[in-house]
Amino acid sequence: MPDIEIVYGLHDRQVLKKLSVSDGTTAREAARLSGLDEQFPGLDLHAAPLGIFGKTVKDDTVLRDKDRVEIYRPLKIDPKEARRRRVVK
Repeated sequence: MPDIEIVYGLHDRQVLKKLSVSDGTTAREAARLSGLDEQFPGLDLHAAPLGIFGKTVKDDTVLRDKDRVEIYRPLKIDPKEARRRRVVK
């Protein structure tokens, strides 16, 4: 049984949960099992982008012991557009 961590955060609040999951559990399944959508209204655990240790992964990525699944927020603005706006200022 892999022991994993699930993390999610906003600018003012972050949560890290430790879970033991069954062999063969995928990143998306673990996100749903985390229950973080109860602590963060509006978080869509069925569609939010996921990563493991800073690298995006597909929903069906099978987890290994000690993996840290990261649930990402959608970008508010494209990074290239943000840079353009800063340059204009």
